[in-house]
Amino acid sequence: MSKFACRIVWIVCACVLLFIGGCENSGLNHTSLDPVATAITVSTETNPPYESSILEQQIVVGFSQLGSESDWRKANTESIRDAAKEAGIQLMFENAEQSQEKQFEAIRGFIKQRVDVIAVSPVIESGWEPILHEARMAGIPVILSDRAVEVNDASLYITTIGSDFYEEGEKAGKYLLDKLSGEPGPIGIVELQGTEGSSPTIERGKGFRDIIKQRGDLIIRRAEPADFTIEQGRETMTSFLEEMGSDIKVLFAHNDDMALGAIEAIEAYGLVPGKDIVIISVDGTRKAFEMMVAGKINCIVECNPLLGPILMQAVKEVMDGRSLPKRIVPQESVYTEGVAEKEVLNRPY
Repeated sequence: MSKFACRIVWIVCACVLLFIGGCENSGLNHTSLDPVATAITVSTETNPPYESSILEQQIVVGFSQLGSESDWRKANTESIRDAAKEAGIQLMFENAEQSQEKQFEAIRGFIKQRVDVIAVSPVIESGWEPILHEARMAGIPVILSDRAVEVNDASLYITTIGSDFYEEGEKAGKYLLDKLSGEPGPIGIVELQGTEGSSPTIERGKGFRDIIKQRGDLIIRRAEPADFTIEQGRETMTSFLEEMGSDIKVLFAHNDDMALGAIEAIEAYGLVPGKDIVIISVDGTRKAFEMMVAGKINCIVECNPLLGPILMQAVKEVMDGRSLPKRIVPQESVYTEGVAEKEVLNRPY
């Protein structure tokens, strides 16, 4: 074969090889743009995994707690957190630290984040109508926990879950009438109230007064807010004692923590709590029961803080479109010295 013919054969072979290589490269490029392969890639990147889809369907509750001022409040918070976890409900928790302004900020944050339900333990009763209107305009139902609000339109919230504070005051008054039935008057009473303007302060005081007015010689000499804390209870009781001394025969404390602080003040003054001064408290914490076992508290009116399971059940009912009663009250009791030693072992908080 001549050199020219060999060159022609070489050129033809080279062209064939280039053509085959081009087809193979074209096939790879075509595979990388295959519609099915592309769809799979997009699906993996844009669709969330199954667990995320479940999370999106999870009920989300925004809860504004009023503070952490007492053992009762801490037990209440723990109950709500535990119940939410048990129910599979996502809880967004905000502590207002006794500030209504902070509660309003928290609720506006919940509205902005489009939670399913807002739950709130109001610091005080008044001033709630505008913020509840904001929640309604956003289409978010509101449940009140522990404390009530004073509004003209009760349809702004679904229900109130918590104790009947007026009845608690009545129970305290009835115990006192029975306790002092054989003692002549006049009998001086001092009252340690909770946060000024709060529903338990207003209602417990009213219930107590409505009962003891049956005896005109039971006289409330002083009533001051002590913010539901041990420190303020001690300080306020000290001022009462400095002013009236042994003329004080009865202390009605609106919660256990204030009663515990008052006991310290009474002992520091040189009097015997539970004997020189009859002490009635509200809540039912273990520390208060221990004081009752020691004879330093005479009566405890129970106020149940373990509202979490009831609250989460109410949330589920609301999300299912069911109606709820306007007030849900847990079962509660009154305890006196005779059952203190047995009952103290049953206190979960």
